[in-house]
Amino acid sequence: MTEVFGRPLAEVRRRVGSLAQVARIDSLVESEGEPRGSRRLRLVNGSGIEVELHPDRGLDIGQVSVDGIPVAWLTGAGIAAPAFYNPSGAEWLRTFGGGFLTTCGLDTFGPPSHDEGKDFGQHGRISAAPARMITTSTENGVVVVEGIMQQSALHGENLTLRRRVSSAIGSDTFTVDDVVTNEGPGEQPHMILYHVNLGWPLLEEGAVLSIPSQEIVPRDPVTAEGLATSSTITAPTPDAPERVFLHTFDGSGHRDVTLENHRLGIALEMRFDLATLPVMYQWSLFREGSNVLGLEPANCAGVHGRAQTRADGNLPILQPGESVSYRIDFRLRRLSDTH
Repeated sequence: MTEVFGRPLAEVRRRVGSLAQVARIDSLVESEGEPRGSRRLRLVNGSGIEVELHPDRGLDIGQVSVDGIPVAWLTGAGIAAPAFYNPSGAEWLRTFGGGFLTTCGLDTFGPPSHDEGKDFGQHGRISAAPARMITTSTENGVVVVEGIMQQSALHGENLTLRRRVSSAIGSDTFTVDDVVTNEGPGEQPHMILYHVNLGWPLLEEGAVLSIPSQEIVPRDPVTAEGLATSSTITAPTPDAPERVFLHTFDGSGHRDVTLENHRLGIALEMRFDLATLPVMYQWSLFREGSNVLGLEPANCAGVHGRAQTRADGNLPILQPGESVSYRIDFRLRRLSDTH
């Protein structure tokens, strides 16, 4: 039974003038700097969890907090308005605000590459696509935000991303449900990676990272040097290297990845389905001023970019009219909880 601050939802309705006292969606517009004019939504679910959504940046997720404790990592660039996005080369990094979730795709992720006569910038375009047909509700005991993003070009791809972010009122969970559809007349390569970025204070030395992978493959020689300690979280240092590990999994079904911080008494749990997200990348950068852990489920092993992914025979293809669904469940659990 759903409870809000220890009371059943039906009882809560008897005790408030509006359910918005405890659970709601706030709609805001940025007024300063590079984010100016962009929409921002704040989802409050009545359990101490708050989730900020950015409709003009792919309906991606900015800051997330539980009981006032922030768990996401933010860059110095901030989450800028989409007008500042530059698709060329690695210019993506100049408007990469981090946040809890940045979606990479829909036709490429990884570094810039040149594939079949076209240039593809780092991590694709979808994170700078403004959402349309935004709907919000707090009906049936669930707080919901929905929107549609389009990635299309004349003589090019025509892909849509339909996103639903939801959280049961009073719960310690929230979910991202996506449907990607090829709306074009021809087959279309489709790559997607969910760039989940965790930062301090959740991320600190002593935090426990658990990834139930079958194999861990380092991206490069520098990453290989840290293979034996890939799950160890250390304090940031001035010269810490960037390391990227590919995690593969055996079997089928769902996998749970967890980061626990016993000093704070909270844990972040992430669940995804191997049927559509068969691999996960781990980005570890424990450097002063850039202290971040990226946990990144993906639909293919493509960390070296689209051209290399095609050459390796790993490039997913969507047929005309074909859709694929993705779901990631997040839980911000208090470590005192036993259920």
